[in-house]
Amino acid sequence: MKNRMRDLRLTRGLSQNALAETLGVSRQTINAIENERYDPSLPLAFAIARVFNLRIEEIFIPDFC
Repeated sequence: MKNRMRDLRLTRGLSQNALAETLGVSRQTINAIENERYDPSLPLAFAIARVFNLRIEEIFIPDFC
C-alpha cells in the first residue's frame, strides 16, 4: 500500500523515533511503513491518522487505485 507518511512526518519536523514513541511502536515499524514493506493494522492506521489530524484515506492509498 502506498502512503504519504514520510512527507507528513518530515513536514512536521518529526524523526522516525519521535513518531514511533508517540504511536507506541518501534522505529523499524515506522521505517517499514514508510518504505511500503509493511501495512499497518487498522488500529495503528487510525492512530497515525490522529497524529497527523487527517483521515486514513489521506495518508494511505490502496494499490488498486
